[in-house]
Amino acid sequence: MTERRNDEAMNDMPAEEKRNHPADAWRIILARGARSFAYGLLAVALAIRLTDAHISTVAIGALITVALVGDFVGTYLIGVYADRWGRRRTLAGLAALMAVTGAVFGLTNAYPALLITAFFGTLGVTASETAPFLPIEQAMLPATEPPERRASLFARYNLVATFALALGSLAAGAPGLLAHAGLLAEATGVRLLFGVYALLALVAGWLALSLSPAVEAPSLRRAQERALDAKRPLRLPPLVPALGASRGIILRLSALFSVDAFAGGLVAQSLLALYFHLRYGFSLAPLATLFFAANTLAALSFLAAARLARRFGLLNTMVFTHLPSNVLLALVALAPTAPVAVGLLLARQALSQMDVPTRQAYTMALVAPEERTAAASATSLARSAGSAASPTLAGALLQAAPFTLGAPLLLAGALKIAYDLAIWANFRKVRLPDGA
Repeated sequence: MTERRNDEAMNDMPAEEKRNHPADAWRIILARGARSFAYGLLAVALAIRLTDAHISTVAIGALITVALVGDFVGTYLIGVYADRWGRRRTLAGLAALMAVTGAVFGLTNAYPALLITAFFGTLGVTASETAPFLPIEQAMLPATEPPERRASLFARYNLVATFALALGSLAAGAPGLLAHAGLLAEATGVRLLFGVYALLALVAGWLALSLSPAVEAPSLRRAQERALDAKRPLRLPPLVPALGASRGIILRLSALFSVDAFAGGLVAQSLLALYFHLRYGFSLAPLATLFFAANTLAALSFLAAARLARRFGLLNTMVFTHLPSNVLLALVALAPTAPVAVGLLLARQALSQMDVPTRQAYTMALVAPEERTAAASATSLARSAGSAASPTLAGALLQAAPFTLGAPLLLAGALKIAYDLAIWANFRKVRLPDGA
């Protein structure tokens, strides 16, 4: 039934909406790449910046939680209003908030100001972006390529983002190198990284504004065209972009995604950097090198994700690459030495992100085009809610070291394994539309 309705919705689309827009696809990909480079800078530098400001581990975890709660609220608002406001305009507004976030974190140590900015802004604290940008971009991308190329498209989207994240992580080590050479105080260099973060946010905003009208929601674009032709005031679509036939299946997916995201929040990249800093004494430069290598391996894994998806299916690729990566994550906590821990983390990263493009393509394949923003918002909202709940817990466990230092990694690995088994059990018999 769902597949038939999806096909009917596709057939009802105007011919102009069926055209491909590869230039828009690359602008969306490059905008995410700019943001991800900025997140790579911040995810490594944030723990050092906050510990140097004498902010406790629990307070750091609370700050990350507040940032993710802000992402949750933002994602909800995006689900309600993005198609009403216009997708391009909304992306540009979010980029402006991201720029303000970088400026505030670079200029002040006042914890209340940091908390407020973390909630209302966009703070790069995770290896996989949870900010409200994603549901809009995920709704835009399917209009730029035919269905049979979408897994590859989402793989490129995540490949560029993750490789940019890796380069940003490496660049985060620059202040340490400059300080070692006597050219710049490390604390000053770390503050300058937040200025770079703000500039990259503005680049992402400019790219969003350069997108064509074809990326707007089909219903809004047709209403705009009809209003222009008739020279009458525009009546906007309904306030809430409701899910139709896909409601039940998207709610089930969202519930499972929230479990995965809760586990991911325990091992957000900023918290992993803090873990290696506390347990093995890694300073900024070694952390930058470690996460450059980790994110590079994750980026390269996207090259295999699309091929595996074409051969084994989207769901199979999601589950059977994610399971072993979560076993490796738990083993990092049990590693007896730093080199073993680094090796296990790198092996984990080589597998852990292959489920991302397949998960995104799978979700978009389940729904009709007019429901994509709502579906992407619902699943992103669930992920934001899940990830927001766990960093404070992780911070408390890290502060109680040495007895509970590895507990966030063990708990995250166990929950993610449970998620993999549950999503396989619930969705292995669900059929996708032809061509998806």
